Amino acid sequence: MIGKITGRIDYRAADHVLIDVRGVGYLVFCSERTLAALPPVGEVAAVYTDMLVQETNLQLFGFTTLAEKEWHRLLISVQGIGAKASLAILGALGPDGVSRAIALGDWNAVKAAKGVGPKIAQRVVMDLKDKAPAMMAMGGTVAEALGDAEAEVIETPAPRRKPAPAPNASAQSEALSALGNLGYSPGDAAGAVAQAAGEAPDADTPALIRAALKLLAPRE
Repeated sequence: MIGKITGRIDYRAADHVLIDVRGVGYLVFCSERTLAALPPVGEVAAVYTDMLVQETNLQLFGFTTLAEKEWHRLLISVQGIGAKASLAILGALGPDGVSRAIALGDWNAVKAAKGVGPKIAQRVVMDLKDKAPAMMAMGGTVAEALGDAEAEVIETPAPRRKPAPAPNASAQSEALSALGNLGYSPGDAAGAVAQAAGEAPDADTPALIRAALKLLAPRE
């Protein structure tokens, strides 16, 4: 199983790139969002990968973060969601957007992805709602896709680009943990933190906790 590739981009297409690793070219399919985040042709890139093994076909799918890769693996576990639909959802929302949409039960956001109908979108939310808290917590610890050790596979590496960290991902993770310690269920905590983070993207941990607690407070 190929889990990560680091090499020079030989060419780009609408839905994939060819990455040369010491003379071996790997065809890697990516979402539009991931393709936009990769450097130009001729520069070094690194992607986490997931391999689809079929009877007559092998395909590699590439992601700039572990969170994106893990969401892809979760999405394709849902009945009716193949690799193409998964990339469409991730391309439209990004991993943080997928976490927020599923935590909030917002299947309309999932439906915005090309080729995803309302029934499939609702199934995604229902099947994965219990996975959102762990994925939101993962956001604060995602490793950069291009590390120093892996870059050594290229003899003269071009300037490297590092993906920008997700807004307040660490604060969301800490807020989820705090709410869990207070006795809130993972699903309720994730929904409240996702809504609070959406309303205040730059909020720190205490602010997120306060906002989430207000959302979780019983309504009179």
